[in-house]
Amino acid sequence: MGLKRVERLYAQAGLQVRRRKRKKVALAERQPLLRPQTANEVWSMDFVFDRTAEGRVIKCLTIVDDATHEAIAVIPERAISGDILTRQLDRLGLWRGLPQIIRTDNGKEFCGWAMLNWAHQRGITLRQIEPRASRIRTPTSNRSTDGYVTNA
Repeated sequence: MGLKRVERLYAQAGLQVRRRKRKKVALAERQPLLRPQTANEVWSMDFVFDRTAEGRVIKCLTIVDDATHEAIAVIPERAISGDILTRQLDRLGLWRGLPQIIRTDNGKEFCGWAMLNWAHQRGITLRQIEPRASRIRTPTSNRSTDGYVTNA
C-alpha cells in the first residue's frame, strides 16, 4: 500500500501518521580532492557489491592508494562491520604501513565509533567525500575506488 493511500485512510479515520525522523549523520569538515604526491599518503576506501551464482550478495571493500592508483586491497565478505574493517586495516598496516589520510564516503562502517577510535589512536585523519545529491556517481566523488568493479 502506498504512502499517499495510507495517509488518506488515516485522515478519513481521524488518525495521525507519525513519520520517522531520519537519523542525521554528523557532518565533518569537507576537503577538496587533491592528488597526493607520495605513496601511502592518502588512501580511498569504498564498498562495491556483487552477487554469487546463487544470488547471495558479496560486499567487497576496495582500498586504493591515491598517489599510485594501486589497489592495495579488495576484501570480499558477506558482511563487514566497523570492527572487521579496523582489523583488516591493521593487517594492511603491518604489511605496508598506514596512510596519513583515509578518504571515504558517509557509510555506517566508515563513520562508526570503531573506525573513529581506530583512526584517532593511530593519528590518521579521516576525510569524507561530499554527499551526493542524487544516486548518480560523479567523477569527483570517490574516483579512486570506483574503477575496481568487475562482473565475474
